[in-house]
Amino acid sequence: MANLPKGDKKLLNAWAFYDWANSVYTLTIVSAVFPIFYEALFTDKSHYIDVFGMHLKNSALISFITALAFLVVAFISPLLSGIADYVGNKKSFMKFFCYLGALSCMGLYWFDLDSIYSGLLFYFLGLLGYWGSLVFYNSYLPDIAFTEQQDAISAKGYSLGYIGSVILLIINLAMIMKPKWFGISGTEGVAAMKAMRYSFVMVGVWWILFSQYTYYFLPKGTKKTAEETIKTNLIFNGFKELKIVWHILRENLPLKRYLYGFFVSSMAVQTVMLIATYFGAQEIEWKAKEDSTTGLIICILLSQLVAVLGAFLTSKASEKFGNIKTLIVINSIWLVLCIGAFIITSPDQFYIMAAFVGLVMGGIQALSRSTYSKFLPETTDTASFFSFYDVAEKVGIVIGMCVYGIIDQVTGSPRFAMVFLSLFFFIAVLLLKRVPAKKAS
Repeated sequence: MANLPKGDKKLLNAWAFYDWANSVYTLTIVSAVFPIFYEALFTDKSHYIDVFGMHLKNSALISFITALAFLVVAFISPLLSGIADYVGNKKSFMKFFCYLGALSCMGLYWFDLDSIYSGLLFYFLGLLGYWGSLVFYNSYLPDIAFTEQQDAISAKGYSLGYIGSVILLIINLAMIMKPKWFGISGTEGVAAMKAMRYSFVMVGVWWILFSQYTYYFLPKGTKKTAEETIKTNLIFNGFKELKIVWHILRENLPLKRYLYGFFVSSMAVQTVMLIATYFGAQEIEWKAKEDSTTGLIICILLSQLVAVLGAFLTSKASEKFGNIKTLIVINSIWLVLCIGAFIITSPDQFYIMAAFVGLVMGGIQALSRSTYSKFLPETTDTASFFSFYDVAEKVGIVIGMCVYGIIDQVTGSPRFAMVFLSLFFFIAVLLLKRVPAKKAS
């Protein structure tokens, strides 16, 4: 496909459509079906397992595996982004991680406690593939959209992602609740577990299939000159670019201060989103196991649908009040929600909490991405700058997940971890108040 000009509507829509393709991973694997499936494997209600020579709580184990995956992504993304910017094959890297993540989702079909290590490996590679592809996906934003378009197209991407992932989740929910309708045999519990395994395969197929529309229109990337020099130092280019970005940050006070606030906020936001279902499965007083499965998926659906509205309202609020002021308000709402999580026990309370989380979930992600894009200086090395952004996000998640996992393991309850995460949001608000807002208004 011939390259479309920057700002072209078809190009913008194709870029945003990747959110439609990949968001089924975050909803089905990270947030909804897999956490419920994983909890159901622990039939003795002890929530503990002997693995890696340790006696770990199941939710703490997932937290540590997740943290490890993000640590690897944080390390390799500067290297890969620098290479992509220099060689000009950004799209090829994005495809590789997309397919790695999608095939790993399919591999979760065989996840079982008797083969826990291979199952955890597929879970690890799924995270690696998803977040690795986002390094390059996010870096396309300033390449394909003008400054005045970035807030709206970023929000549109998240909205498409929420809608697409909800469609697939509804299908998966129907499979889990009424497996016989889909020809899935076995007793009620066995058939439901089979349906969950099938949903993992469906995520991989969906992700690969719909990403093709994005790949058809996205440009390959901008190739650098001086190729002879590049080839001799290819492996070091990513780290050199990261170093250059760091020096630019030292001179760009608004961008540097924004990244401080984003780093702390990301610690808490991503951690809450990654562990919310595990929290609901363990801490909410469901009447029966079947009620918890249905209730948790309904909560996830509710938060995803509300998130579409949240992303739209946040985009409008940023136009009127400025990006930084809007982010301060959103982080303040997150702070209150984390404190409230300490006291909720009933399903109804959890439903209300899910609605409020959805309202601020889509908004903070879309606005954080577009705000960073607006603060960037004029450059063609966008992958390297977004690599720095992604490194900050991933390192923040590593810290957040480790904090959560340690507190959960030591206390046996994630409630105390949720309260601790509220401290991160408080610090983020203070840091964002120090950011000059006019460049991102």
